[in-house]
Amino acid sequence: MKLELLKRKDLEGDIDIYLDMVIRAGLLFCQGVKFYLAGREDEFNGRLEVLVKLENKADAQLTRVEGGLYSDDEMREWRGDILGILENTDGVLNHMKITLTQFSVEIPSIPAELAGKYQELAQYATLSVEIMVAAIRAYFRKPSVAREKIKEVMDLTKKTVHLADMIKRQAFRSDIELDHKFHLRYFAHHIEEISRAAENVCDRLAIATIKRYS
Repeated sequence: MKLELLKRKDLEGDIDIYLDMVIRAGLLFCQGVKFYLAGREDEFNGRLEVLVKLENKADAQLTRVEGGLYSDDEMREWRGDILGILENTDGVLNHMKITLTQFSVEIPSIPAELAGKYQELAQYATLSVEIMVAAIRAYFRKPSVAREKIKEVMDLTKKTVHLADMIKRQAFRSDIELDHKFHLRYFAHHIEEISRAAENVCDRLAIATIKRYS
C-alpha cells in the first residue's frame, strides 16, 4: 500500500499494520457469532480469545502510530484529523470485542428462526468495518475512492439498521417471554451499533477528505 500523504516509511507501515488488525478483528467477530449460533462452543471461545488478544495488540499498535505522528513535523497540518479517524476506528474494534464478549457472558438463547438473521446482521457489520478500512486507506492516496467507500458504508449501515429492526419486530411479535424479547433486542442492537460506529468514522473521514482536497 502506498500512503502518499505519509513520507516516512515506518509510519506508513505502522498504520498499515493497525488497519490490518482491524480487518482481522472483524473476521474474528463474524466467525465468533457464527460459531455461537451453531452451538460450537470451543470454536466460539477460541475466536473470542484471539479477538481479545488482538484488541490489546491493536491498542499498543495505535499508541505506536500516535507517537510516530507526533514526532513527524511534516504531519502537523493533518495530525489531528488522522488521529481522530484512527482513535474512532479503535472504538469500532473495541465495540466488536465487547459485543462478542457479551455473548460469552450472557449466553443469549437465539431462536432457530432468528439465527440466520443474526448471522446476516453480523456479516453486514463486518462488511461495514472492511469498507470503512478501505475508505481510510483511500483517504491517503485516492480521495475519489474514499468518497465512494464512505457512501458504501452509509448505504450498508441503512441495510444493517433495517435488518436489526426486522429482528426486533419479529422477536416482539413472538410469544416468548418479555425478558427474552429484551435480550434478543439487546444483542441485535449491539451488532447494529458496529455498523453505526463505522459510519461515524466515515463521517469524520468525509470531513477530513474535504479539508485535505478542497
